[in-house]
Amino acid sequence: MTTSIEALSQALAAEHEAIFGYGIVGAHLDSDGQAAARQAEQMHRDRRDAVEVRVAAANVVPTAGAGAYALPFPVTDAASALKLAVTLEEGVTRAWHTALAATIGDDRRIAVDALTAGAVLAARWRVRAGIVPVTIPFPGAAS
Repeated sequence: MTTSIEALSQALAAEHEAIFGYGIVGAHLDSDGQAAARQAEQMHRDRRDAVEVRVAAANVVPTAGAGAYALPFPVTDAASALKLAVTLEEGVTRAWHTALAATIGDDRRIAVDALTAGAVLAARWRVRAGIVPVTIPFPGAAS
């Protein structure tokens, strides 16, 4: 059985991956897209930092980020960068959706807020990319 703190620690992996991925995303977008990517990356950095502090305070070693991550597909232009941004946020929502089952109290609030923020960002990136539908039912749930 996964504890609440372990669930938060496991969700950190998706936050680390999103932070890495937004560096790739921003490199292929115009100035408006770059600003949106920087804002999204900062949100993930802030969440990562807060969760790492919470996990460490429970005497659990937080999940460390990797030096690099394999991209799910080549990113060579704005269209593929926008697709990657959607993919990153979908990964974050899946991770935090999984964490919901094991979290309680304030940890569950963190998971709900993270899942919600990821779903909203994914929808915003879908709008920029012209992907329809813009929203999906039950973000983060296995399809």
